[in-house]
Amino acid sequence: MNRIFWIIALVAFINSLSFTILIPIIYLYGRQFGLSDFQTSLLFSTYAIAQFFATPIIGKLSDRFGRKPLLIISLAGTVIANLFAGTATTATTLFLARFLDGITGGNNAVAQAMISDVTEPERRAQGFGIYGAAMGLGFVLGPATSLAAQQISLGTAFLVSGSVAMIALIITTFLLPETIKSKENQAHNIFDLGLDNLIKGLAIPKVGILLIINFFIGTTFTLFTFAFQPYFLNVLKQDNQSLTLMFLLFGVLGVIMQTWGVKILSKYFNEAKILLLSLCVRSFSFLLMPVFPIVSYFVFVSIVFSLFNSLVQPMINTLISLNAKPEEQGTALGLNSSYLSVSNGVGPVIAGMLVSQANPQTYSYPLYLAGLLTFLVLLFAIANRKRYIPIQ
Repeated sequence: MNRIFWIIALVAFINSLSFTILIPIIYLYGRQFGLSDFQTSLLFSTYAIAQFFATPIIGKLSDRFGRKPLLIISLAGTVIANLFAGTATTATTLFLARFLDGITGGNNAVAQAMISDVTEPERRAQGFGIYGAAMGLGFVLGPATSLAAQQISLGTAFLVSGSVAMIALIITTFLLPETIKSKENQAHNIFDLGLDNLIKGLAIPKVGILLIINFFIGTTFTLFTFAFQPYFLNVLKQDNQSLTLMFLLFGVLGVIMQTWGVKILSKYFNEAKILLLSLCVRSFSFLLMPVFPIVSYFVFVSIVFSLFNSLVQPMINTLISLNAKPEEQGTALGLNSSYLSVSNGVGPVIAGMLVSQANPQTYSYPLYLAGLLTFLVLLFAIANRKRYIPIQ
């Protein structure tokens, strides 16, 4: 891996750190503004749905004008949005800030396209594994940083997140060179921003089926993520510090699997088989998590879940990258991020309709549903595996 790759990984780590600072507090911050569980789920969805429409545009423009300027715009949007959210005095301002962050939130799609630009096909799985590990390291430090910021206020966590994103913006501006080698032809309609690709992308050979699979993968995962915190706090009767330790544990295990784990498994299995194995473990983990409301049991199942769950997105990204043409990497990965984003908007709404603060036991319902749906996704992925396995 060359110097440019490691700069991209550094930016990915800082970007992940900025994002994961917010994970432990968005639910609590929404409640602070008097939002119900369902209204808080809409707070999650506002960001995700805005990102759904933004990422194909950002991916398309990165193919046309280069990765670096689009990554700069995306990071700048995160900085401004978190400043607004951290100083918000009304729920309306908070919703607008989350919308702004989502509409400029193509950071990951552009960074993933950069990884594709600078890695050879045979090393791409390892490259995306390291990229995922860099993000996983951010997942380790983000919750701890968030906990420290919360000692002042929940809003301070947003301000710290914005400050961290500013560091990534500075590094991108002054240290990261342009990585795209062949820009897309700009002679056609300049107003073609790729929104039509949200539909056309489904017909791309070998890529379209992966977009569908990842949409359902994302939906099932966000059912889990929305219910995880209140389940851990209200059903298992744990505190914020224990919750932070869980996030730290997830991050450490993710880093291990996305570096050494991917490298070892890739020697024996192709990307598709690793993906199917990970989905199988994820499905049974979701189903088993709420069976016994015992902390030690929940932590054990969560460890198994975390080890294999951390492999899902690196494998999806690798398969899409291997199946997309070189000049369409940004578009394909942007579409992937876009469909993943809209799934992130669907999952919390479904979970929000299933749970009730008056009955904490209902926080287990999204976990059972996530497990069942993930198993169906696994069956779908197995049945269609010949449609997305790249030609070696």
